[in-house]
Amino acid sequence: MSKSAPESPGPIARKGNVTIVASRYNSRFTDALVESSSATLAKLAPDLEVKVVRVPGAFEIPVVVEAVACSETPPLAIIALGVIIRGSTAHADLIAESITRSLQETGVSHLVPVIHEVLLVENAAQAEVRTLGDELNRGREAAEAAVAMIEVMDSLDPYCPF
Repeated sequence: MSKSAPESPGPIARKGNVTIVASRYNSRFTDALVESSSATLAKLAPDLEVKVVRVPGAFEIPVVVEAVACSETPPLAIIALGVIIRGSTAHADLIAESITRSLQETGVSHLVPVIHEVLLVENAAQAEVRTLGDELNRGREAAEAAVAMIEVMDSLDPYCPF
């Protein structure tokens, strides 16, 4: 896994909204992801409205992401945030794989950027580094990716045959 993110995008003046869908489970870590994502979005795209929807656990994230993507006015980007800590069974891997597949399908089928930061980590120490630290803060990186993808999508020909 990379220990450095791409260069942060510059600020954008774009109206619209970004929706963050975040798990409540492992709240110490997920709350930090939401906070850093929201703060970064406020800095990079101050004209965007940020909506936060909380769900019980990581497995519930994809259904809400799909509902948000299907809304009458879909957001410019959706950020999925959660933390799955591996245990002694394959359960965490199955959940993570299912989430990844579902999030990708939603983004592709609705042409809405879905930023996937539902983290699968070995232990709480890894979660702490990625959610509470400055160097690998995945909440900040998710917001930066969302802003970059909004710019990319804005630059594309809006025609889509389906």
